[in-house]
Amino acid sequence: MNIILMGPPGAGKGTQAELIKKSFPIPHISTGDMFREAVANGTAMGKEAKKYMDAGQLVPDEVTIGIVEDRLAQDDCEKGFLLDGFPRTTLQAQALDKVVAKRGKSVEVALNIFVPEDILLLRLSSRVSCTTCKAVYNTKFSAPATAGICDQCGGKLAQRNDDKEETVKSRLKVYQEQTQPLLDYYEEQKNLINIDGNRDSAEVFKDVKAILEKL
Repeated sequence: MNIILMGPPGAGKGTQAELIKKSFPIPHISTGDMFREAVANGTAMGKEAKKYMDAGQLVPDEVTIGIVEDRLAQDDCEKGFLLDGFPRTTLQAQALDKVVAKRGKSVEVALNIFVPEDILLLRLSSRVSCTTCKAVYNTKFSAPATAGICDQCGGKLAQRNDDKEETVKSRLKVYQEQTQPLLDYYEEQKNLINIDGNRDSAEVFKDVKAILEKL
């Protein structure tokens, strides 16, 4: 099964990706992981990407797509893949379709986890992490036993700059503007499935699992 996992920051994509990986024999592939692996392995595309990354520039689509193609050609993707963080644009989605079609397959489903913006704002702006061990907490939903102190190592908890309310609002606005055309693309392809992420993660996964078991 070939799956695209979509959803705004704070929607719970990471949790669902881990649950999918445990239940289905396909690799979870994030954009960041792909880039790091390609650079570390010194592939042709990895070396090309590194030039842009070292210069602080965005990696061009043709290089990104090349890295995706190299990754999907690996043996562990024989039974399918779960792509997270790619594609980000309609152009990338069209390129991905061509890459997958070369292998005689197609993107079977684009799972979009949606959560109301006010809930996303609450989730993200209430998030704090340990400055020592990087454990993550949420002061509204999964607070530490002692305010400001990490349960795991006793380190100090702090809010990241990108989790501050104004920054979160900006991130969500950018996500919406960039992603809506992509949602429209998969809607036209008739493989977009929207899933209510404003529930307990186990309930969300129950729906995700039911969808994937039908593929």
